Amino acid sequence: MTTSHTSDTNGAAVPDGQDENVRAELSRLRESIDNIDAAVVHMLAERFKCTQQVGHLKANHHLPPADPAREARQIARLRELAENARLDPAFAEKLLNFIIAEVIRHHETIAKSS
Repeated sequence: MTTSHTSDTNGAAVPDGQDENVRAELSRLRESIDNIDAAVVHMLAERFKCTQQVGHLKANHHLPPADPAREARQIARLRELAENARLDPAFAEKLLNFIIAEVIRHHETIAKSS
């Protein structure tokens, strides 16, 4: 059995015959998600601007690209923030570990070019 679909205002498939109120609410929620995603991207861009400056400072003073003690403190801090925000702390830790790995890669690149 196949179900035909139409698109909501964001172009997402919605089954035909779906209550218009449901489609409107889905569209409203998706617009909020899109706005949050945009804010996350901009916040990450700002974070990486700061970490690039840290990378140059470390390179200029011959400091190592990674700081395991700082990273451990940040992970513990972020896990606590996640718990308080009712976000899975393991997810928050995975996200921060991904970001940290990228930052270290940038710092290594900066150090090599100095």
